[in-house]
Amino acid sequence: MPAVLSRLSPIRSRLALRLGAVAATGLAAVLFFAACALSMQLAGLWLAWEALGEGLGFLAFAWGLLALLSGAFFVIALHLLWVPLPPPSGILLPRAAADSFYRLIDRIGGRLGAGDIHGVWITGEMNAAVVQRASWGGFGPIRTHLLVGLPLAHSLSRHQLAAVLAHEFSHLALQRQGAGAWLAHFRAWWLRVLERACLVCPVAAPSLDVTFRRYYRDMVRLSRLEEFEADAMAAEMVGPAVLGQTLVEVTLKERFLSQDYWPMVMAHGAAQNPPSIRPYREMGLGVAAGFLRPVAARMTAMALVDSERDGDFLHPTLAERLRALGVGAEVAAEDMPSAASHYFAPLLPSLAWVFDRAWWQDMRRMLRGERKGRAAQEDGEA
Repeated sequence: MPAVLSRLSPIRSRLALRLGAVAATGLAAVLFFAACALSMQLAGLWLAWEALGEGLGFLAFAWGLLALLSGAFFVIALHLLWVPLPPPSGILLPRAAADSFYRLIDRIGGRLGAGDIHGVWITGEMNAAVVQRASWGGFGPIRTHLLVGLPLAHSLSRHQLAAVLAHEFSHLALQRQGAGAWLAHFRAWWLRVLERACLVCPVAAPSLDVTFRRYYRDMVRLSRLEEFEADAMAAEMVGPAVLGQTLVEVTLKERFLSQDYWPMVMAHGAAQNPPSIRPYREMGLGVAAGFLRPVAARMTAMALVDSERDGDFLHPTLAERLRALGVGAEVAAEDMPSAASHYFAPLLPSLAWVFDRAWWQDMRRMLRGERKGRAAQEDGEA
């Protein structure tokens, strides 16, 4: 893996720097346009006032019209620029509530040089991620948050979860420290500005797409390089075999939850009003009892095929990541106690209650919408 890092890191660094420079230049250009529009607005107001004082009504009207148009452009520029990301979502996990998990974070982050984690959040998603936010919207110190999905913790052993954290912290160590964090912030900000520009002015969307086509393509390339680079660094810490096995396990458990567990939960919820099932409370048992490891090999082959066909173009497929690691699609030989039971056992009832309550509220809105739809259809037929 050191050879992979030595080959990937310079390529990724140059690409990240170039794309970050383009993003910073674009943001500066929009900010400069906003400053010019504000200056013209103030100048127009001043000159309109002067013209009124001299009794030059037509000239005052012209200057006032210029001030009005400049003010509109200023507001549009601010609207384009001010697109802050939402704060991290989930349940903030204090250190006192899960000290052993925080020690794991400290150990992995310290070995990789990942820097400080300012908040750890438990989410209802089947993933883990590190996100960075500027403290004051678009500006201020960059703060780093770790998001860990409760379904992921139910699906992996503590050693496998450590491999996932090693991958996420490798992103921080290699790509998101110091200037790298700000360049990533600018790149993401510029993409949001371009997206909003297309929404504000749909007529300009085709021109923007053509102008920034290479930028979008290179952003996809950068995202894929970052994944391979983080995999290589994580493999140095936990070993390629462990990381590869973890990637396979995540894929298989995600398939089980999305194709088996959640469809049964939703069917049960739709059949009973109110539903009596609590999916997050039962998830640990559901994964342990419902995921059949003897058929995992067949599922692995299907997952590899599906990953090649339906993969997210922003990320390498499972097959590509395993090939880069130089390992096969190996499945764990036996079930191990879950990371959720190891690190969060006393918290599981409370965590499950919060996510189950949110699920039931979403389910209730969905059922209400379906009832209204059926009622409207029956009224139309009558």
